[in-house]
Amino acid sequence: MEIEKLNEWNPWWENKEAIGELKGIPRPNYKQIIDSVHLKEIAVIIGVRRSGKSTLMFQMVDNLMKRGIQPEQVLFVNLEDKKLINDSLDDIYRCYRENINLDKKAYIFLDEVHRKEGWESWVRKKYDLKGNEKFIVSGSCSYLLKREYATLLTGRNITFEVFPLSFEEFLLFKGIIIDKDKAKKGILLEKTNFSISKSLKEYMLFGGFPEAFLKPKKYKTMVLEQYFDDILYKDIVDRYNLNAQKAKELALYLMTNFTSIMSLRNLRNTLKISYDTIKDYLSYYKEAFLFFTLDYFSYSIKEQKTNAPKVYCIDNGLRNAVSFKFSKDEGKLAENLVFIELIRNEKDIFYWKGKGEVDFIIKNKNQTLTAVNVCYSDDIPEREISSLLEFKKQFRKVNELILVTKNTEKHDGELKLIPLWKYLLS
Repeated sequence: MEIEKLNEWNPWWENKEAIGELKGIPRPNYKQIIDSVHLKEIAVIIGVRRSGKSTLMFQMVDNLMKRGIQPEQVLFVNLEDKKLINDSLDDIYRCYRENINLDKKAYIFLDEVHRKEGWESWVRKKYDLKGNEKFIVSGSCSYLLKREYATLLTGRNITFEVFPLSFEEFLLFKGIIIDKDKAKKGILLEKTNFSISKSLKEYMLFGGFPEAFLKPKKYKTMVLEQYFDDILYKDIVDRYNLNAQKAKELALYLMTNFTSIMSLRNLRNTLKISYDTIKDYLSYYKEAFLFFTLDYFSYSIKEQKTNAPKVYCIDNGLRNAVSFKFSKDEGKLAENLVFIELIRNEKDIFYWKGKGEVDFIIKNKNQTLTAVNVCYSDDIPEREISSLLEFKKQFRKVNELILVTKNTEKHDGELKLIPLWKYLLS
């Protein structure tokens, strides 16, 4: 293998200052990932394609160099590079050691690591031999990085999940810094409120993919369409050798009908594909972080699994770029934002349906329940409130009822109404 294949991924070998062009905008919520570069365990970073994993890895490189690590001690490899397709991890490692860093400690970054079959065994062997290396790996496939490596890397790794920008990060990227304590008390200038409102509309429409955020408005949709194709074809169709047309048709159907209860019968009748195909394809979408499903709330596992799940999308911008849109979508977009924020914060969530429907049931760590409905309006339909009260009447451990609105904020008896922007920041 020729060292030239690695040079372009490691510009700091020639010029230490080159890292400055790659490190992007800091994301304080992921500081733990940056700091993990100093732990001995293998750092595993997973998340949807284009969510910012590579940029976080470059920020780790920057962190190392600021602490005195020499540029030649850092090896970064993007394993999607077609020039490396015929080179094994052993080839890459040997080439680096022989040409750049013979015996000093090495910090080895393997981006999109799942492109190399058997990477888990290779990394484990290096780790167990207690060599002079620290490994940081990333991938865009949850199954590959959560299950297949589990037995091989148990006790040897620390795993992080990266999402597109949260609304708080979105504001930060725009230079809008909110004091949350003051915001809770309503201490915000009218100018700040206007900025938040304008930003929320943009966030609902274009989502939070970092690179899409940085593009001019006229190019955002084009970029997001390309992201969708990359996720669908590179991370799903090619990996599992699927029928590309069926995979795209089903994905577009789910994009259009996101936040809805998923009826297998309707899907089968509409798309003319079997139940088994639908289930298989949906599992692949979930593994690539394109879609998520939300189970029905019940203390009975049987009842929970008997009821169909609801479907949500990783990012509103991605969804808006490729799906059919309707006037009622604003409410669905708001609900999807709340869902993503809840899973970003690792909440244990479900939906519930009785006479009415509750969008989200949060099972708290103390075993109490929080019921949340999302109504992106200030003209609140009675059903939104009655369904929350119905749930509380049926389940005794409910400690909070929340209705997420457009702008309305108040306490109405046992019900708390809170604007969407404030809920996303809380």
